Amino acid sequence: MLRTAGELKGVTIEATDGDIGGVYDLYFDDTWTVRYLVVDAGTWLPGRQVLISPFAFKAVLGASWLKTMLSKDQIENSPSIDTDRPVNRQREIEYALYYGYPYYWVGPYRWGDFAYPALPVAAARLSPAEEAMFARECASANPHLRSARDVMGYYIQATDGDLGHVEDFLIDESTWAIRYMIVDTRNWLPGRKVLISPEWIDRVSWEDSKVYVDLSQRHIEAAPEFDPAMSVAREHEERLHDHLGRPKYWEREPRRKA
Repeated sequence: MLRTAGELKGVTIEATDGDIGGVYDLYFDDTWTVRYLVVDAGTWLPGRQVLISPFAFKAVLGASWLKTMLSKDQIENSPSIDTDRPVNRQREIEYALYYGYPYYWVGPYRWGDFAYPALPVAAARLSPAEEAMFARECASANPHLRSARDVMGYYIQATDGDLGHVEDFLIDESTWAIRYMIVDTRNWLPGRKVLISPEWIDRVSWEDSKVYVDLSQRHIEAAPEFDPAMSVAREHEERLHDHLGRPKYWEREPRRKA
């Protein structure tokens, strides 16, 4: 199932012993996978925002709340990460070690050695000496985490002109991958919204807030229209991918077992 980032905004996050706050933002990386939920814990920890990994959830539940496997004490004592600054890899290492999560950036799959975030996992741990060496190697690496709030509004550029702007994202509940950007084409095709997969991006100019896709206006104009009032059915995705002649992600990626 696909859910919009807008649906997740404000959703209550529950610890095992009470509410911790509401979702304020989502951080995703260059693979267009949501790596953290930014939770405003203002009513519980005034002035603090905390990061919650998808590994923390038993499952993605209803639209109004998400239940974690973490206690409030665990969250309160987690490594502090300044959400006003770019999150560096050293902080991510500290975060993963604290919670016992595998390193999502090390391995062949979207979540490192795993296709989707699920616990418990038998993650191999390094010796203290190996851990220190690994941390030094990763300290200078930039994970390039992006704010969903910031990217909403970016302009979409086709090969032959403007398409519109990013209005929202559709996120896969199983893998936390951003499957599509919801693009509002009001300046070109008034009243119409279309879906653009990150896999169809040619490049992103983060400085200019613009996404360049390897599609023409003609292809998009003839593509199936997206209705935000309805959930995205696989039939719609089939028609969209077939129309554009693009490979289907659900045919090549492993899925979470029910």
